[in-house]
Amino acid sequence: MARVAGVDIPLEKKVNVSLRYIFGIGPTLARKILSQAGVDPDKRVKDLRDDDLVAIRDIIEKSFTVEGALRRQIFSNIKRQKDTDSYRGRRHLKNLPARGQRTRTNARTKKGRRPVIGGMKKKEGATS
Repeated sequence: MARVAGVDIPLEKKVNVSLRYIFGIGPTLARKILSQAGVDPDKRVKDLRDDDLVAIRDIIEKSFTVEGALRRQIFSNIKRQKDTDSYRGRRHLKNLPARGQRTRTNARTKKGRRPVIGGMKKKEGATS
């Protein structure tokens, strides 16, 4: 496997798809990196030459924040919002959606499973 930005990218996939395995690189950024490096996006990673991989690595290191540094930056931004007691920070603390979505219905991904209201049914034939 080829290693770019500390991540093993798959050899059998096309380069523009393979770069998306790096946290912080999506479709648009992958195309931008490949055009700067002068690499054909339809080539497979296993068909790339070493100098192509080096060019891609250099562009990512110099121009973009990816992987661990990006995760730390995102975490520190959320921590700052929590510490300053902003509205979004309070939403993060309560584990609710922070970007204006409705919570009366939906928001199950953020809130978790619904609490059980009814309890257990009585078994038939049981006497008390």
